[in-house]
Amino acid sequence: MSVTMEQAAEKRAAATRAACDRPRERRDGASPGAHPLVRATSRIELRDAADGGGGVHFTGYASVTGRGYEMWDWAGPYTELVAPGAFEKTLGAPGLDVPLVLGHDPMRRLARTKNGSLSLAEDETGLLVDAPSLDLADPDVAYIAPKLRSGLIDEMSFRFSITQGEWSPDWTEFHINEVDINRGDVAIVGYGANPYTSGELRSALRKLQAKRALDPEDVNMLTQALGWLSAVDSIVDEGQEALAAYLKVPSPDPDDMSGNGAAELSAAAAKIARALRFEDLAPRVLI
Repeated sequence: MSVTMEQAAEKRAAATRAACDRPRERRDGASPGAHPLVRATSRIELRDAADGGGGVHFTGYASVTGRGYEMWDWAGPYTELVAPGAFEKTLGAPGLDVPLVLGHDPMRRLARTKNGSLSLAEDETGLLVDAPSLDLADPDVAYIAPKLRSGLIDEMSFRFSITQGEWSPDWTEFHINEVDINRGDVAIVGYGANPYTSGELRSALRKLQAKRALDPEDVNMLTQALGWLSAVDSIVDEGQEALAAYLKVPSPDPDDMSGNGAAELSAAAAKIARALRFEDLAPRVLI
């Protein structure tokens, strides 16, 4: 028989000494063997590294703050929440050593704060992970990149210890107010316990001839310009046809071209449209 959150709260209230006591046998599922790790909403992005060395720039969220998700302890289910500011102290401590790994495997490291290849910060969303130059010659990077790109893997997690937390008065919620992530990890994982858990890999940005990646404002402006050019082109076509008919001469509109010239013009126009459209540029977070 399954235990309800209210039944679990009654058992917890009767057996827990103080509201600041951490959950016992904390885990992410009903099974005692479930993994005790927080996995929160993650937006994963991979793009060309800015250093031009052929690597990739990875960013993502290993945890989202201020949003509850279901966890379990010895008594049953409860709601857990990582409070905003929970990472402030640990991220500011000297000698922070946290790797970015695959599946919480300490031997499959992609980057590390200790050697400067990884940076961590807490913003209004949660724990932001930034690895600006992952080496595609690393077998683990080469292994995970296509899986992220295809959506086979799209979640993140982090390994940590709770240093401060508190139960709600009704014993149905536990707020993690402070964590220690030193010598823990941030990880790319297959599945998450949090129902908000999801992520997205955005296609690597293609660069124009100037070798500068377009930002969203550029894309919006150029997409509008493309629409204006299309509208002007339609008006010009009508004017050309009307004037040619009045003068009783062939229309000079390129649409009347045939053979290789028309094919080349069509291919060039399609190439420009694809370069400016960038339909997959806007980041999305799946909730």
